[in-house]
Amino acid sequence: MHASSGPRALEASQTCADKVKQFGQRMMDDHGKANDALKSLAQAEGVTLPTQLDSKHEKEMQRLQKLTGAEFDREYMKMMVSDHRKDIREFEHEARRGEDPEVKAFAEKALPTLREHLNMAEQTHSSVSGEGRSTTEPTGATDRPTPKQQ
Repeated sequence: MHASSGPRALEASQTCADKVKQFGQRMMDDHGKANDALKSLAQAEGVTLPTQLDSKHEKEMQRLQKLTGAEFDREYMKMMVSDHRKDIREFEHEARRGEDPEVKAFAEKALPTLREHLNMAEQTHSSVSGEGRSTTEPTGATDRPTPKQQ
């Protein structure tokens, strides 16, 4: 997911949990820094980055913007857990198998923060959903190779 879609959804919504607000602020701060570094890298590499969300993420944004309170909190945090798991898999793949040294270094540098975000997202999701930690994929499970990596 694009880093900007989560914070935009949070700003446009009525969250009721302070933990969700704190998580959203942390995402805005950390992803803003990462996006600035990515923009610099892209410019140096001669790559143009997208300026808008893709249709999938735009639909997710629109869906979240219709939610309020505890329902928003649960759905937003569920999305953040899922997105961070996916991001970690993709960044791990790039860090291990990437061919461009600059992009590979960017991925390696970002991974500890992404893992921290996943841990925060899982804890916050658990607290707002009334569930224990997700059993579908425990923290650290992203260290196994994905089908693309094999």
